[in-house]
Amino acid sequence: MSKKWSISIPASTANLGPGFDSIGIALDKYLKVDVEVSENWKIDNLSDNLPEVLYPQDHLMVQAAQKTAQMHGLELPACHLEVKSEIPLARGMGSSASAIVAGIEVANQVLDLQLTSQDKLKVATSMEGHPDNAAASIYGGFTISSSAENGEIHVFHTVNVDAAFVLFIPNFELKTEKARNALPETYSRKIAAQASAVSNLLIAALLSQSFEQAGVYMEEDLFHEPYRLDLISESREIKIAAKKAGAYGTCISGAGPTLLSLVERGTEEEFISRLSGIFPNFQLVPVSINRTGIVASKNKKGSAVLS
Repeated sequence: MSKKWSISIPASTANLGPGFDSIGIALDKYLKVDVEVSENWKIDNLSDNLPEVLYPQDHLMVQAAQKTAQMHGLELPACHLEVKSEIPLARGMGSSASAIVAGIEVANQVLDLQLTSQDKLKVATSMEGHPDNAAASIYGGFTISSSAENGEIHVFHTVNVDAAFVLFIPNFELKTEKARNALPETYSRKIAAQASAVSNLLIAALLSQSFEQAGVYMEEDLFHEPYRLDLISESREIKIAAKKAGAYGTCISGAGPTLLSLVERGTEEEFISRLSGIFPNFQLVPVSINRTGIVASKNKKGSAVLS
């Protein structure tokens, strides 16, 4: 009987304004992979939102899987991967983190490594450089994460944030490297202290379900949004229009160019209707928080189906 597994990894949004490189939220958009041990590596893309990679060894998912195996002194057998994705590339929704986490889970399942969430996050962070998106995809829900100098990764995780969001997904990309390069190398002590205080207030508001307050703090970031908004066409106009349409607050999702509005639960479709046709270069999509993180299962019947 052939060995097959099905893996589902949620998308993520990071920062949420002032929670720069630390806050992550898992979203109900998914990267799904069917895995089967095979004689040779093969990747079949069964949907849009996936990179066309000529050689499997150059694929981020395969690299993450092989790195995970090597870190445990093992060799990963070749696999046939059938992949579907609802996560658009280079839009600030954690597509690369999801691919890395998926690769780690491939190795975890195929080699029966029995990795903990912390183990997976260490591998993902070594590849991503920071843990925010990967933590959300691994744990699900709302996460705050930090990489310590000694290599330890600290994570706070809860599923008890009952927020609702609408994404403004543009029809253009923004590479993370360009968004990173827009940031200053240093911040004054005054700016750093003020920006950190706003981040603390945002976290307190979210954890106490005070979403109207959270929306205010989402829009007071000093770490990255002042430098990135002008890289995203119509972003400032969207923030103003979203507020008029009822959003508590709007911020850049990750490094952009997607924007994310925090809205009252149950008003998502009304909010979208009010903005219909105003920003034709953006698709408005309601999203909820994913609360499961990674979901993986072994198919005992020898066939795995992506839903």
